[in-house]
Amino acid sequence: MLDDAGVARIGPNALIQTDLVLIERLGEVEAARIFATAGVSRDVPDGMVPETDVRQLFDALMSERPDDWQVLLTDAGTRTADYVMAHRIPRFARTTLRLLPSRLAAPLLARAITRHAWTFAGSGAFGVTRHAGTLRLTITHNPIATPGCPWHKAVFARLFRTLAGPRIRVEHETCCAEGAAASTFDIVL
Repeated sequence: MLDDAGVARIGPNALIQTDLVLIERLGEVEAARIFATAGVSRDVPDGMVPETDVRQLFDALMSERPDDWQVLLTDAGTRTADYVMAHRIPRFARTTLRLLPSRLAAPLLARAITRHAWTFAGSGAFGVTRHAGTLRLTITHNPIATPGCPWHKAVFARLFRTLAGPRIRVEHETCCAEGAAASTFDIVL
């Protein structure tokens, strides 16, 4: 999503939830140090944030925490999904999706995600295709991709397993951070 000045923006929870994870797991001082290394403000944003801030934070996290950055981003992605479910998906929709069989709930959830793709994809192009028993979520030119995309994978896993069925698997097939044109996530029903 581009703002009026042409700056690519993304949902703020990639920053907010990562900060909360860093504070909880590493302490306030280490969280502040990682954000400072990234050159990103820790002030809680009141709207969309420049996707470059998220990119810089994820890069700093990979550099400063080479042994556990994937675990930290997985936790942040899970928390982002929890926030989205609690504050962005109406209770009626959550209840309805949980009552439907996975084969019906998952495509409906994917459609809702597509309508709000800027939250996860920023300036990347988001798309969904369906193959026998699988939905493929694609973020072409994923601006915040990291190797294995643990943040995105965790967001999608929590959303789909909670709202469309606990047996759903999320498989990360291709990754922009590893040279692919798109990051793809297969939602296996």
